[in-house]
Formats: sequence, structure tokens, C-alpha cells
Amino acid sequence: MDGRDLVRSVMWVGPVRGARSMGAAWRSRRADARASAARGAERARVPGAVVGAEPGPGGGVVRFARSDLRIRVTAGGAVFWAWDGAEALPSYALPGAEPEPDARARLEPRPDGGWQVVSERLTLAVSRDGWVELRTPGGRMLRREAPPRWWEPVGGGRARWVQRSEVPADARFFGPAGPAGPASASAVPPAPRGGGVGRGGDGASGAVAMPVQMVVADAGTHLVLHDTAWPGRVMVREGEEGAGSGQDRRGTCEVRVDGGPLRCWAVTGTPARVLRGWAALTGAPAVPPSWALGPQHAGEFGSVQEVRRIVAGFREHGLELSAVHVAGRAAHGVPDTESRAGGTRWVRAAGAEDAVASARTVCSAGAVESGGAFEADGGGAVAAWVPGRAGAAGVAGHGGGDGPVGRAPTGPGEGRGAGAPAWAAGVWHVGGGRVSGAPAGADRTGPARAVRVGAAVRRGPGGGDGAGPEAEGVAELRWARAWFDEARRLRPADRPFVLAGSAWAGSQRYGGCWPAGETAGWEGLRASLASALGLGLCGVPYPGTDVGGPGATPELYVRWHQLASYLPLSRTGGAGAARRRAPWEFGPEVLDRVRASALERERLHPYLVTLAGLARLTGAPPVRPVWWDAAGDRALRAVGDAFLLGDALLVAPVLGPGVDRRAVRLPRGRWYDTATGTVYEGPGRVLVDAPADRIPVPARDGAVIPVRGEGGGTELEVWAPAPGRRGAGALVPDPGDGWDEPRVERYTSRWVDGRVTVEGAGPVRWPVRVRGAAESGARPAAPGAAGP
Repeated sequence: MDGRDLVRSVMWVGPVRGARSMGAAWRSRRADARASAARGAERARVPGAVVGAEPGPGGGVVRFARSDLRIRVTAGGAVFWAWDGAEALPSYALPGAEPEPDARARLEPRPDGGWQVVSERLTLAVSRDGWVELRTPGGRMLRREAPPRWWEPVGGGRARWVQRSEVPADARFFGPAGPAGPASASAVPPAPRGGGVGRGGDGASGAVAMPVQMVVADAGTHLVLHDTAWPGRVMVREGEEGAGSGQDRRGTCEVRVDGGPLRCWAVTGTPARVLRGWAALTGAPAVPPSWALGPQHAGEFGSVQEVRRIVAGFREHGLELSAVHVAGRAAHGVPDTESRAGGTRWVRAAGAEDAVASARTVCSAGAVESGGAFEADGGGAVAAWVPGRAGAAGVAGHGGGDGPVGRAPTGPGEGRGAGAPAWAAGVWHVGGGRVSGAPAGADRTGPARAVRVGAAVRRGPGGGDGAGPEAEGVAELRWARAWFDEARRLRPADRPFVLAGSAWAGSQRYGGCWPAGETAGWEGLRASLASALGLGLCGVPYPGTDVGGPGATPELYVRWHQLASYLPLSRTGGAGAARRRAPWEFGPEVLDRVRASALERERLHPYLVTLAGLARLTGAPPVRPVWWDAAGDRALRAVGDAFLLGDALLVAPVLGPGVDRRAVRLPRGRWYDTATGTVYEGPGRVLVDAPADRIPVPARDGAVIPVRGEGGGTELEVWAPAPGRRGAGALVPDPGDGWDEPRVERYTSRWVDGRVTVEGAGPVRWPVRVRGAAESGARPAAPGAAGP
């Protein structure tokens, strides 16, 4: 989500509304004063003037009259700075030990009385009064941090602080702010569009937010993390370049936090280099099982019979289904027979394994009433869970036979239970975004074993108890880590995959993010795309969305499904009875259109597997902004209604009602309309058809795309390169459910003796199908004067 969708911290008003605005500002100031008074008397503090410095590995410490600034450049190119003696560890964001410092980076004095650290990728300059600047090697400013300010209670206690930053006037902010409100489990979330200022810990749910932002400007790209889990807020305002001889107005960012350390990490470079460095710093993304990249369905089902009907319906209507997410009565059973295990009343659903014989089941445990449980007959094909009291749900299960059964912990920082069985090879669906009573769920088959995650959830990054407000901001991350670690311990040969209700820096180490509480209507569809782009740019490459949103119309449902078919994780239905509708329940016309987009997703499944493997190795998200390879192109930076799926495909979803043609801005190069074969030349904007049964998906010339052939096997689909040019692509064979690292096969395409050929490091062992060869010699279609 770019900065134009974030709330502005300053509003420019005219004389008509001036009095009203001044009154509102006065009332706001009085409210702030009342809030501050509750803390008692406070003293404000700023760093003061520089008094000296101590060089050290990768940087050093700059000492001011009332604070110290620690600076360190890592061997991977990331830069760290922190005030008041804060260290990089302990940290929830970092996966282990602190990165090694760059021995070549040295703290050195500046002629103006300040200090600086010069590295290969950036220069960090510190003025004599505490300003911190990130600059490119050529000296261009990327970010300028004002001296921070603390408010310390006179009687002692934690200090709150504020950090203000400036970025170039042309810069744009991108981040994971959610459309439905600030996340309760986030430290300093960007505020949602039109929703005021984001606050951590306010009890709202459904938005994804974390204190990470990517900033793109002509000078370069950088990603910054304010590494604190304390509640707070951030306010962003994009800048504006002055017309003619007018003065530029820089963009600003203000971060206010209620306590904890003031420390930051930054990575600079091209977008690809930034995400590679971010993955090296916070951990490589987990690789989802192949089936998790397939179509899924969710709902609050009233009975196991309803689950069985839905799964059978997908097969009957020619729709693939990899997994079904079960909540509601079906998740804790329908009384057919009874048994007892460990003093807990169990309700057996006879024949339940037949309901999902051809699809994995994910049982999502929400805030439910106590009593009852759900278990599978014999074969153990269904996950099960034991609900606790309202707001404190846990998970449990039965893998067949009479194995041990118990309860899992039911809240972050609390261990209410002895444990529960684990299915390490499946999806562990964690939470809905709330701090208290964070729900969890489990999936799939496996022997019933005890899971003890209470201690892991309670554990802080430094081995402490992880309690208090500093831990609430990362509740979902701690749950995800706990389930991931325990599942790996129980089934070391199988890799688990976690879906969390919100994300924080480092969440990608465990799986993906499925934000709850999507906005309804077409605005919700647009927000889903913005969320997917923002999460990917901040290091979480596996975003998901529930197709349709609450109360979707048939047209909206189709367009939402078409978008989701090109996202890494795709799921129809959703929580709530109004959202569990299956595609065929909208009528035969909708079913036909949904089937078409579902078949295209299945055809692209090898490509999605490949992008997942590349994300693991490089940190590059499958869903990328259209400016991914051209961050300096301002026209592309303004595009928020389309995205790149990998390097090969540009996906242009329809985001409004009644649309059958839309404008698409193309990056540089030649592009093929994958439906009609029409050739377009970029950069430029073109008008393309977007009929009700498909959306425009241009392919880059020369692209080598692994797809599923008619016989079900993998083949290479090659779009003919322009004469005199070469193309490229990669294939990552499905690594299965084990821990083998992805193995990349790289291919190039070019013209040889009037034919398009594909070459690799060795013999090409996959069938090759060339597309666009006939059109490549034709005159490209000229970009049209497309409307908005």
C-alpha cells in the first residue's frame, strides 16, 4: 500500500474551514494533555550536542550530552543505529545472532563537527546536534532523522519517545498498512486510509501492520524497520515538488512509541537488492508445501455433512480443491457417538474422514464456547481441536487409534493446558489478529502426539518471559514461531507452514499471512491487492485473501476470484455465514467464469512453485509492483492497480464494476496479450479488453514460464523474444514436503536460424511450447491514449 493510501499527519485547510480546524486542533491538544497527565510529571529530553566518539567494528558510538548513538554496518550491507545504548539484541525480528559487522566501515570525523560511517552501499552521517542522514555513495539523501525526543516520568519508569524523519519530495511510501483498521497486535502500524492514526494495542483487529516501510525515490530505494514491539503509532505524509521555482515539500514520517528501545535497521539498493538484504537480516521465507499453493475454501460450517457437501461440490463442478478450512459447529463436532479421553468429552462425527478424503482440512479455532471436540473416524484424515472458554480456544486432535489427547495453550503468554497433537506437514492457521485469546488451529494427518507450546509462546527474544506491552505487538509472530518450532520437533522430516492473522518483521520465517476482517465491496478488492503488494515489499511473500468479501455480488465475486488466482495463496469463502458461499451457489454463469480462472491458476502451478523457491533464495516476493525493475520510473511508481507475478507476467485485475476495458501501463519492453496474442511495446499505456470471463495478463517477451501441460506434466511455455533480443526464465522443481533447499534450473530463449530456441546449463528435459512467434515479426500495436 503506497503513501497516498495512508493518513496524512498534516491537513492543509482554507479560510472557510479554518476556524473549525483550529477548534478541532485545540480539542485534540487538550485531549493529548489529559492523556499525558495520567502518566504524572514528565521531563522532556533531547540528545544535546556531540561531545565525542568511540570507533568500533563496523561503526562505533557517538556520544552526546544526554544520550549515546550506536552505529553499526553489517557485512551484508544493512545499517543499524540505536539511541541510549540500545543493542541489536534481543529482537523478535532477528532470527538468531547479531549479524557480523563490516570491518571496512569505520567511524570518522566530519569537517562540520559531526561524524560519519562510509560503507560500500551507503553513508550514514551524524550531525553535531543529533541529525542522522542516510545517503547514497554519491551523496544523495535517502532519509534524514531528526534528533529524537523522550518524555521520562519524574518518579521513574519507562520513557516514551518520538522520532521524526524526512524523505525526498518525490519519494513514495510503501508498507503493510491494512484497510480495515489498525491491528491490535502491531507495534506502530501505519494508519489505514481515512482511518486516523494507527495505534497498537487498541483492540481492533483485521489489519496487517508492522513498523516496516519501503521508501522509493529518484535517489534510490531503502527499507527501514523501527525495531520495537511496544505500542505506538506512525504518521506519514508524502512530499510534493514545487512547480516552477516553487519550493519542494519533503515527505515526513513520525513514529511515537510508549516505551522500549529506539533502534532502527535500514537496507538500501535496488528493490531486489533491498529484499535480498532484508531476508538475510530477518530470515529467509519459508517454502510452502506445493498443495498450499493450490485452491482452498473456508467457512463456518454447521455440520460435518455440510463440509462433505462442499468438498464433493468442488469435484462435481470441475473445480480443484487442495484444502478446506473448517470453523463453526463442524469444527467441534456433531453428536453421533461419544467417547471419553483424558476426562474431556469427545463428540465423534461418524464417517468424517470421507468429508475430506480428497482435500486436506484446516480447523480454525476461534473464540468459541466450551465443551465438545471433533475427531476423525479411524483414518485420522481430519484435524481436531478442543475449544476452551470463550476467547480462549486451543487445538487438539486425534490421528487414528487411541493416542494421547490434550489441550494447547490458549493465549499469548499463557499456558492453559498440557498440550495437543500436531500435524507438522499441514497448515497451522494461527489467529485472527487479537492479542487476548489468540486462536490457533491445526491441520492434517499424523500420529497423535503431545504439543507443548506454552513456554515457547511465553518466551521473549532474549529468553525472558515475553510478557507485558512490549510483547503484545508481536503476539501473532510468537504464536507462529511456537507452532513452527514444535511441529518441526515432532516431525523433523516434514516442513510445516503457518498462516497468521497478522504479520511482523520476521514472520516470513514461518509462513504466510492471511489478514482477517477484509473490507466489503469493491474497496475490499482494491485493499486486498494493496495488502498483497505491501506485505511482499516488507518481506512477507505469501499474502492471502478471502475471495468475495462479505456480501459479494456475482460480478464482484468473479473479479475477486480472478485477482486471487494470481496471488500466492487463494481461498474462496471465509469466516461468517455470509462469506462461505461456494462458486456454484452464484449460478452457472459465475461458475463458468470462476472455473476458467481456477484452471489458469492450476496451469500456472509450476510457476507458483518456482516463485516460492526463488523467494526462499532471494527474498523477492512473487507479487511485485510494476516498477520492480524500474524504481526510477515515476509513472510506474504511481501504478497501484496492477502487479508483476514474478518477472514474466503483468496482472491487471478489474477493480471496479461494469468494466470491460481498462488501461494498463507497461514497463519497458515488448509484451504479449496472453489471451489474444496482440503485441504491445512499452513503456506506455494501452487500452486492453477485460471481458467478464478474464482479466488482462500480458507476458514479457522472451519469458520462459514453467506451466502444467495438458497431460498434467510440467512444460516450458516460451514467449518469443523480439528479434535481436534474448529472454530468460527459471524452473524450481517441486521440492516436496521435506527440507531440501530449492534447486533452480535457469533457461534462456533466443532466435536461431529463424526459430525460437531454449537453452539451459545442460540438455532441456522439459517439453517446450513457443507462443507469440508468429506475432513477433508483426508490427507491434502502438500504445493508445488510454483513459484513467
